[in-house]
Amino acid sequence: MASKRSVGPWTAVPPQTGRRFVITGATSGIGLETARRLVDCGADVVLAVRNPDKGAEVSRSWGARAVVEQLDVSDLGSVRAFAARVGAVDVLINNAGVMAVPFTRTGDGFELQLATNHLGHFALTNLLLPTLSDRVVVIGSASHRTAELDVTDLDWSRRGYRPFAAYAASKLANLLFLAELQRRLTAAGSTLRATGAHPGATATGITGGTGNAMLTRIGDFGHRLVGMPAWQGALPTLYAATLDLPGNSYVGPHGPREMRGWPTLVGRSRQASDPDLARRLWAESESLTGVGFPL
Repeated sequence: MASKRSVGPWTAVPPQTGRRFVITGATSGIGLETARRLVDCGADVVLAVRNPDKGAEVSRSWGARAVVEQLDVSDLGSVRAFAARVGAVDVLINNAGVMAVPFTRTGDGFELQLATNHLGHFALTNLLLPTLSDRVVVIGSASHRTAELDVTDLDWSRRGYRPFAAYAASKLANLLFLAELQRRLTAAGSTLRATGAHPGATATGITGGTGNAMLTRIGDFGHRLVGMPAWQGALPTLYAATLDLPGNSYVGPHGPREMRGWPTLVGRSRQASDPDLARRLWAESESLTGVGFPL
């Protein structure tokens, strides 16, 4: 497990003029703040979002460097259509996510959290790799440390569904994907890199989809009480997306339990570093999505 090192209150995103970013889930929270900051730093940003009208509304004052495209990462048809039309990209930021939602199957037959947080981004990344010039950023969570991932039952068909356990498992899947993607890029002799980030405790609306009013209120109150503002929670993502980091780097807040603070390199659980589990997850993800590594 990598040791942490404090880097101080980093906020100085380098100039990004001439670089093109795709950010999924960019209409609120971390994704919105990441997109806003990149546009401020001169980047061209594609907001890949389920609701284009909302994307247009939040980016109205950003000018021509912000483009809104429809993408539902839980729908493989939408993923394929977006990948076919988006064109050349420097950086893909796999940000969109749902948390602790009631059991739902997508139109493709997958459990919704796995589909949104992992499988859709797995497919999108592999479809875009031939057009990428710099890196893929995977958004994880400290919740991965509590996760158990059953590769033989990713869609919770045999086990009783537990919303928070399913969320944690999807976040563990993100980090396993990060590690295996970088291994494959390196083996292929590619100059592309994969990096990861997590926002710690940040005041966003991600707890709003639990379907349980009490849990939603508790989550919202907890985030407001201890969470960082969204602009600060976005800093690990910006750090992972714009600085010259080695592949498979993972960035999070520097404070206790990585809940608050400024971006720094952080560690991950033993399971998240298991190469056999990562390869098994990759094989199963290829089978489920029908999308493989293209390089």
